[in-house]
Amino acid sequence: MEIKTSSRWYSDRVGQDISLVRWGHFGQPVLLFPTAGGDAEEVERMGVIGAVWSLIEAGRIKVYSCDSVAGRALANKEGSTEHRCWLLNGFEVYVAEELVPAIHADCGGKAHEIITAGASIGAFNAVAVACRFPHLFKAALGMSGTYDLERLLGFEGNMDFYLSSPLRFLPDLEAPQLDLLRARFILMAYGEGRWENPDEAWRMANVLGAKGVRNRVDVWGQEWDHDWTTWREMLPKYLNELVPEVADV
Repeated sequence: MEIKTSSRWYSDRVGQDISLVRWGHFGQPVLLFPTAGGDAEEVERMGVIGAVWSLIEAGRIKVYSCDSVAGRALANKEGSTEHRCWLLNGFEVYVAEELVPAIHADCGGKAHEIITAGASIGAFNAVAVACRFPHLFKAALGMSGTYDLERLLGFEGNMDFYLSSPLRFLPDLEAPQLDLLRARFILMAYGEGRWENPDEAWRMANVLGAKGVRNRVDVWGQEWDHDWTTWREMLPKYLNELVPEVADV
């Protein structure tokens, strides 16, 4: 089995092709979202895969990443605001209904609960899909997260945005989805250096806490910027915490 594989297919949910790349043979599946403009291989180019390589080699994790379709549209202000909201919602549904089954198939058909992770807009994606589809994901790690997307959209959004944004849908969440989410764990970390916005993580944590969802916010020091250097340190530290020494997968 090759340690790195890639595939690409067209999704009606976002109206375009999306790539999916995997690194590793065995272990806990980790879905690592790229930043806003990133593709599926961004995390490798930026040294993040290298930073967790010892976990991959030890068979503790398998890492998957896909193109940042909705994030790219948000960053580039692609099309109308309604179009961007449609992509945001469609991308999350693609993750749940296409990407997750592809991961399960790659893991031998077992329906593993997946850990999500990401930085910046990738952190939004990681936390959003874990909260929206808690039956599919066991934990989420958001690094230097941007969780309030209203400022990127320039308006309050519509139903597509409501369904996609945990800051919007969590206050209304009820059982049984809420009960399942309360059995999950959301971990958010940020630095106090340049380009960071601490309010983002704390606002998300307050909304989660108000619904009884287990979460934690870790604050790193002023030497840690909103940048890849920080995330290359954060990801192996937290995956080492979230994944057992011998993953039962």
